[in-house]
Amino acid sequence: MLTQHSFAIIRLGWSIILLFAIGMAHANESPIDAPKTEPLNKWNYNLFNPTPRELMREMNTDRPDQTESPYTVDAGHFQVEMDFVNATFDHDRSNGGDTRTEVWTVAPLNLKAGLLNNVDLQLVLDTYAQERTDDHVENAVDETSGLGDLQTRLKINFWGNDGGSTAMGIMPFVKWPLSKSGLRNGKTEGGVIVPFSWGFAKGWSMGAMTEFDFVSNDANGYDTEFVNSITVGYELTDKLGMYLEYFTVTGSAPGFKLQGQVDVGWTYALTDNTQLDLGCNFGVTDAAPDYNPFAGLSLRF
Repeated sequence: MLTQHSFAIIRLGWSIILLFAIGMAHANESPIDAPKTEPLNKWNYNLFNPTPRELMREMNTDRPDQTESPYTVDAGHFQVEMDFVNATFDHDRSNGGDTRTEVWTVAPLNLKAGLLNNVDLQLVLDTYAQERTDDHVENAVDETSGLGDLQTRLKINFWGNDGGSTAMGIMPFVKWPLSKSGLRNGKTEGGVIVPFSWGFAKGWSMGAMTEFDFVSNDANGYDTEFVNSITVGYELTDKLGMYLEYFTVTGSAPGFKLQGQVDVGWTYALTDNTQLDLGCNFGVTDAAPDYNPFAGLSLRF
């Protein structure tokens, strides 16, 4: 039986499908307000034959919003995206409980290498995390810290890397089964992400993402989680930008409750290859964390 939350997810899913359809219709258009030029032939470059600096595309990142980018790192070049610090706070009073949870992560990294003109390889590592849970009903405190999860992701751009008002890609990923700890479940998990981007007006852009995750459960099987998001960005100046995002997670596990967040953030380009960011994700459903502030840095070389 479909619930109100299920209908919300279906509506969001159809919205993303519509965006993809618009993108397909406009995939061959030139960027807004840009002169028509012959597309660059960059397909002969690879990890061992790097793209010349003068032919590199504008730096694009998968942060700070939660919607991934369809753009890849230029062949033969590398990119580091990281948080200086990232904190998550949640107060759960469901089912008569009273639990507060704080999670701090320090310098989580996304290391990227451009393999081909439209393919990059990513290594995502939670370098250090600390979690504290205070149960005020049981008068108990649980703390754990250490190395988090390790993921490998492969991003493939279908179109739009080097021109056009739209771009789309696909990104399969796997989480490796590091030994079980208070922060890691010790299981192999994975999924696939489909990101989309559309520059629909001068200074304005929109991104959308749909994602399917296969998550281990307590019965030694797997449940499926579904992630959908839409983000709108605006360039305030040549260097300063901002975005507003809606992000949701639902799942097939019995009793899974919709997690919804509204996110806001800013980016500042120090140079063509260096970007700072700052933002916060706010929970708008009971199952989502209350808020998640962060600040980070992206470097390309």
